[in-house]
Amino acid sequence: MIRTPLRPLARILPARAKGENPDAIERENIRLRREAVRDKSRRRAEGRLLVLGTMFFCAFGVIGLRMGVMAQTEPSEPRASAAGAGILAQRADIVDRKGRILATNFDTHSLYAQPQQMIEPEKTAERLVKIFPDLKQDRLVRDFTGKRKFLWIKKKLSPEQMQDVHDIGEPGLLFGPREMRLYPNGTLAAHVLGGAGFGREGVHAAEVIGVAGIEKYMDERLRDPAQNHEPLTLSLDLSVQAAVERVLAGGMSIMNAKGAAAILMDVQTGEIVSIASLPDFDPNDRPRPLVQGKAADSPLFNRAVQGVYELGSTFKVFAAAQALQLGLVNANTIIDTSGPMRVDRFNIGEFNGKNYGKISVSDIIMHSSNRGTARLALQIGAERQQEFLKTMGFFQPVDFEMIEASGGKPLLPKRWTKLSTVTVSYGHGLSATPLHLAAGYAAIANGGRYIKPTLLKQAGPAAGERVMSAAVASEMRTMLRRVVTEGTASLGDVPGYAVGGKTGSADKPREDGRGYYKDKVIATFASMFPANDPKYVLIVTLDEAVETSGDKPHRTAGWTAVPIASEIVARIAPLLGIRPAIEPAELAGITLTSFNGGD
Repeated sequence: MIRTPLRPLARILPARAKGENPDAIERENIRLRREAVRDKSRRRAEGRLLVLGTMFFCAFGVIGLRMGVMAQTEPSEPRASAAGAGILAQRADIVDRKGRILATNFDTHSLYAQPQQMIEPEKTAERLVKIFPDLKQDRLVRDFTGKRKFLWIKKKLSPEQMQDVHDIGEPGLLFGPREMRLYPNGTLAAHVLGGAGFGREGVHAAEVIGVAGIEKYMDERLRDPAQNHEPLTLSLDLSVQAAVERVLAGGMSIMNAKGAAAILMDVQTGEIVSIASLPDFDPNDRPRPLVQGKAADSPLFNRAVQGVYELGSTFKVFAAAQALQLGLVNANTIIDTSGPMRVDRFNIGEFNGKNYGKISVSDIIMHSSNRGTARLALQIGAERQQEFLKTMGFFQPVDFEMIEASGGKPLLPKRWTKLSTVTVSYGHGLSATPLHLAAGYAAIANGGRYIKPTLLKQAGPAAGERVMSAAVASEMRTMLRRVVTEGTASLGDVPGYAVGGKTGSADKPREDGRGYYKDKVIATFASMFPANDPKYVLIVTLDEAVETSGDKPHRTAGWTAVPIASEIVARIAPLLGIRPAIEPAELAGITLTSFNGGD
């Protein structure tokens, strides 16, 4: 910065020559400098006052604008959005594979109160309790006569309830429009759909969000404004689902079961055409989760995708298939199943102490021999057994379009010992869900490809990873047909529809980890039909079923799960468009001779 000297020499010398006082020049320069400093300070102060004034003006303008907006809008709960702005209430429909509605939106109203505008709060509370018996009159009176300025009374009203409230004539009771999720089929496919609830709420709108099932898994897609005009199409068939649930409920009652599950899967596409879990619930009035006891005691528990069970002898099929795939045996290879057989100091026995002796691999599956399967597993070995079961999906939860499926993680042996290799081969020591089992059996049914199950309708067959050769899969289907025609699932045959399958009866483990119950069984029948060219896999599982029509109770799957599966196939096969095979009947009173076809 350049400063002007107070006593500039250029002016001092001429002043002295003229006889003037040089100090006057200095005083004049000091005055001019002070005036410049004062002007600069004044300009700075004026600028600051202008900025401060502008800020105050803007602040008061915003406050005034906000007060104006609030004066023109309805009051809302403090945590809710004031006028519903920004709340996306729209949600796409959910339909079955034929376009029939499973979930849709429904216009309704909420009920809220502004106590300060009420004329007769006590009388209003009394009349509200008559309309809504679940409300507490004492609490309503406290809220209406207290200091609250806003409170929700009901989030959803039926048209009749709305009219009854309107007839009260209380100006402090107000209605807010909103959309709710409606499930027109009630309990049908309840676990698949799961249910929906309200997220962000305002008096004029509410955000509908999925809380369980596919509603939660596909929540982002269902709420996407760009797609809410396109329904989400599921692989379910509503007619088939209704038939499966009805038969399963009847069978569960007859067999005195605690719970039941059924899965119907298309073996080529992986589509789940029906999936049911009982007991169930109405997603329109979803019950609260249990806070005490076991999760399986709640109707919200999905046994098909969350129920992790030892699935018993249904696993023997995988041991036989792997042994055939490795070339260790063929269907006619003779295996000695005679006892005794001990593995790591444990005795391996047969059901009811039977001894089948030397039988073929096919007979091992037909008779459901534990020792025969164990000898196959010992030939396979622990490492190869684990690799095979891993390719079949038994080491991870099934990647499925239901939020609950992530909780269905298989329980594996902590140490995969020689004994584990044996017990896992016949379905003990490894626990999985019925959905895991459906995918595994589908690989046998479709010719050896593992197909991931899906709840979404597919355009065509899926290209799955090959886990066994087509020849091995064909051999296994032949064995499974023998189980129904000659073995433990004889009650599973359906006239006109050849069924193949395998039974499994596993004792339930005790909750305290001390062994197994002797009178509680998980009974499973894993089947496929038509057996000669399977289109579908059907899994039926019963929890603690017992058949009591005879002299003694029967708990095995052959007596409990198989008859239910048989009835399901008879009901749904025509719905699926599968034509029955007409079997020729014997002609009574006609003797065959060499002229009409005899020997």
